[in-house]
Amino acid sequence: MAQPRIPAARSAAAGLQAQNGAASASGSPYTNGPVQNTLMSSQVSSSQGYDSQLPGSYPRPMPAKTLNPFSAQSNYGGSQGPGQTLTSPLVTSSPLPPSLHSGPVPRMPLSTSQNPAAAPMPSGSFLPGTNPPPPLSWQYNYPSTGPQTNHFPHVAQPTIPENTNLTTDHQYVSSGDPALQTSFKKPGSALPLQNPPLPPTFQPGAPPGPPPAGGPPPSRGPMLQKTPPRAALPPSLNSAVNQEGITSNANNGSMVAHSTYDEIEGGGFLATPQHVNQNPRTSRSVGSAYPSLPPGYQNSAPPVAGMPPSSLNYPSGPQAFTQTPLGANHLTASMSGLSLHPEGLRVVNLLQERNMLPSTPLQPPVPNLLEDIQKLNCNPELFRCTLTSVPQSQALLNKAKLPLGLLLHPFKDLVLPVVTSSTIVRCRSCRTYINPFVSFLDQRRWKCNLCYRVNDVPEEFMYNPLTRVYGEPHKRPEVQNATIEFMAPSEYMLRPPQPPVYLFVFDVSHNAIETGYLNSVCQSLLDNLDLLPGNTRTKIGFITFDSTIHFYSLQEGLSQPQMLIVSDIDDVFIPMPENLLVNLNESKELVQDLLKTLPQMFTKTLETQSALGPALQAAFKLISPTGGRMSVFQTQLPTLGVGALKPREEPNQRSSAKEIHLTPSTDFYKKLALDCSGQQAAVDLFLLSGQYSDLASLGCISRYSAGSVYYYPSYHHQHNPVQVQKLQKELHRYLTRKIGFEAVMRIRCTKGLSIHTFHGNFFVRSTDLLSLPNVNPDAGYAVQMSVEESLTDTQLVSFQSALLYTSSKGERRIRVHTLCLPVVSTLNEVFLGADVQAISGLLANMAVDRSVTASLSDARDALVNAVIDSLSAYRASVLSSQQPGLMVPFSLRLFPLFVLALLKQKSFQTGTNVRLDERIFAMCQVKNQPLVHLMLTTHPSLYRVDNLSDEGALNINDRTIPQPPILQLSVEKLSRDGAFLMDAGAVLMLWVGRNCSQNFLSQVLGVQNYASIPQTMTDLPELDTPESARMIAFISWLREQRPFFPILYVIREESLMKAAFLQNLVEDRTESALSYYEFLLHIQQQVNK
Repeated sequence: MAQPRIPAARSAAAGLQAQNGAASASGSPYTNGPVQNTLMSSQVSSSQGYDSQLPGSYPRPMPAKTLNPFSAQSNYGGSQGPGQTLTSPLVTSSPLPPSLHSGPVPRMPLSTSQNPAAAPMPSGSFLPGTNPPPPLSWQYNYPSTGPQTNHFPHVAQPTIPENTNLTTDHQYVSSGDPALQTSFKKPGSALPLQNPPLPPTFQPGAPPGPPPAGGPPPSRGPMLQKTPPRAALPPSLNSAVNQEGITSNANNGSMVAHSTYDEIEGGGFLATPQHVNQNPRTSRSVGSAYPSLPPGYQNSAPPVAGMPPSSLNYPSGPQAFTQTPLGANHLTASMSGLSLHPEGLRVVNLLQERNMLPSTPLQPPVPNLLEDIQKLNCNPELFRCTLTSVPQSQALLNKAKLPLGLLLHPFKDLVLPVVTSSTIVRCRSCRTYINPFVSFLDQRRWKCNLCYRVNDVPEEFMYNPLTRVYGEPHKRPEVQNATIEFMAPSEYMLRPPQPPVYLFVFDVSHNAIETGYLNSVCQSLLDNLDLLPGNTRTKIGFITFDSTIHFYSLQEGLSQPQMLIVSDIDDVFIPMPENLLVNLNESKELVQDLLKTLPQMFTKTLETQSALGPALQAAFKLISPTGGRMSVFQTQLPTLGVGALKPREEPNQRSSAKEIHLTPSTDFYKKLALDCSGQQAAVDLFLLSGQYSDLASLGCISRYSAGSVYYYPSYHHQHNPVQVQKLQKELHRYLTRKIGFEAVMRIRCTKGLSIHTFHGNFFVRSTDLLSLPNVNPDAGYAVQMSVEESLTDTQLVSFQSALLYTSSKGERRIRVHTLCLPVVSTLNEVFLGADVQAISGLLANMAVDRSVTASLSDARDALVNAVIDSLSAYRASVLSSQQPGLMVPFSLRLFPLFVLALLKQKSFQTGTNVRLDERIFAMCQVKNQPLVHLMLTTHPSLYRVDNLSDEGALNINDRTIPQPPILQLSVEKLSRDGAFLMDAGAVLMLWVGRNCSQNFLSQVLGVQNYASIPQTMTDLPELDTPESARMIAFISWLREQRPFFPILYVIREESLMKAAFLQNLVEDRTESALSYYEFLLHIQQQVNK
């Protein structure tokens, strides 16, 4: 294989700085090895199952009956208690063998990127750059540092001598520093990998599975494979030898040995620049008026009443197919007939028109596109851009002072078309999946809408199997749906698909037992055991810990589970690896027995210490051969072994300007998370604690492994019963929801645009490839973008996200979303298409990073300056005459309100009433929630509910759901003779006025008078009255639309919860924040300077 080329300027030290994490906690290096047997025959056996002789497959489990029986409780590694005492693992092969490869071992330095705390930024500047902007303002453009994340050819770089060690180019590239994201390799070359040989053949009968997240074969232990940031592309459509030197046949369905994720999903480079369209000006267009999808494909879910119409409803009615290319002139002529929505051109004086909040949920702006294109566009619930009209140059974007970015909810629960064709049609250059916004030049050729390359239509794609019509490729579902899912063929895998593996890790210290959480969790698991996503291969295991670590043997044939104790927490090992993670179907009775007895096993414990770090190490060693999901329950600050933490919160300094404790106090949890990510394991953390637990440090275990954090402050089964109800409801969702394993996600964009910063829970594997060991339907992501090259030659740009994952049924799937937006050349049009919710959501993500890298006060100042800068730009460059007041474009009429709401949100508010863990959890939610939930948490919805009616109500499944108007968040809107429901996302608060009508009190609350309302009322009685039915229907409908369970608090005027209710009235003045009107006056003063 040819040696890759990398920029000569990148020294070894500089190259290694681009990694997301340090060396693994166990000291294992991150290495790669030579690929062998790169040519695979497509004529292989179709037998099912896994062959343990293949290096890439899972180790065959040892027969369950070969183990010597142990006593009910055996003690390993220490001298406590009866039983066998060992000082070394029982098994002959340690789960963590030393590295097998010879030669220099690259050591990964400490990251400075994905953990923002490690890379201090200039105060007031969110993005690093050579010329920092004025203090406390965000710089939305991305400073040029050489080649960017743009998927197009670059000049050849100086070569490296044949025998040069290439480890400097094996990188984990972060999202933080621009200089760390520019390591490219020459098209047509492949890195000499250093991994154990891949299997020479794969069984096509087995469901396609993914590679280990860049890891070596699972049996080798937790070594993260170092993936080149830009591995070469999968086979091209019409060449016998592709860019990696791997032989393939002419179609995409060929079977090829891949060694990295970049190869499998398809890197973003143009590997064949000579084929790029040389005359893009006349043909950078999208085919409009595609014939619609045949009725047989209309299998999308019916739209839910009250929700915005989904773009997944497919229109019907065939149209004539024209083979005439759509040129730019044709498109411009069509676009010129569009009239902009007259309301969008309004200029609003916010000082005179403060009440701009609509009475119905705010809808995202509709891009200014031809109707035939827009009806095919991606649903904004899944994929939306901060600017629905993209500026044609970075200069224009800079002038607007608005951020350009995308907000994604890629794995949202959907009913969507699934394509099972053996040929997945993709652009040969940039590897974009064919989508509704490509152009068909004729029946045999289509033009990519991202890089404009002309591609051949494969023969298989000419036939539509549903309509049984040949010669209409533009009617295939791939070209009729902006959101679609493919069943991936076997070249999208490196190993057989992993089984669903669920490992539960429970804190059983005295503090944990005192909370009573174990009863709730074990009961929820018992109730939902049969509903866990999976198949006959599903595996499950349990670990408990206090000052020691307890494993549970669930070997088939045992009469009861056996506890195995490892007391040596400084050198953790797995006592019986083959019987601790067991097949759920085969050992279900033992699992049920364990769940029934576990809560009682530790009731008399006096052990107060918590060895969370060693327990996580043990869980990692146990799950690393296959990957899977770890669910960790913790109730206190870890105090023993690696990862032990000390209290850092000082209550009197909670609101100090320099919030030094937003950063982790140790990198142990981040390093372990990176090891987990490498072995396809994600960690979900459930923190149930009334005391400070340093979530800033503990949360890293979930953030970098693509897990989630759940926080239940002051959880107690008797003193806080509403938290028990919340935990049970959310556990049901958590245990039964859809899950994707060993996933990667890549976002592509039209030539000229580039992505430079990602937000969310993941690991950045290369410049634009996110590693997601688990992906769940409740996770959101955000990215920041810049305009690298002028877009003057095109009228449309497209963005495409591709999520490659393994389903719980063992199927390898690819979910693709494509968004198309117009390009504009004037500042007025940029403002006209601004999506104020998406802008606010992206700014919130940026502000969390700023809080960690600089300070909380810097983040707050930058949020305020974001409003001032954009409105100043509008006033200076768009308004024809300078008028008194605060003049804003109609699209940004709610921008100051939403930013003020962010300043009062727990993440960013000042004052001493926010505990540090609560603030950190709120920041975790900002980074990991889909936009719709983030906005509801930031700016709650307020309804008057004491006189609900059926007028304007929704009818869903024979239920009538009242739709009261949304009110401004101000005490002005409250009255003592009414009842008001505030929906703040994670909590519902029903405030009942002192003079509320007797009818509401008796017919809804079921009490005789106001004084009879209980102080701690958290449930409404189900009364046989129409008023009660309407109220319960409305609250149930609100709860159904989110993955978490909001507790309902009924609040009287003297209730303790009244302060929390008033805190959410963001338009009113609080002890530490301005009222909305005062904030507008401040903005006006700054804008008019």
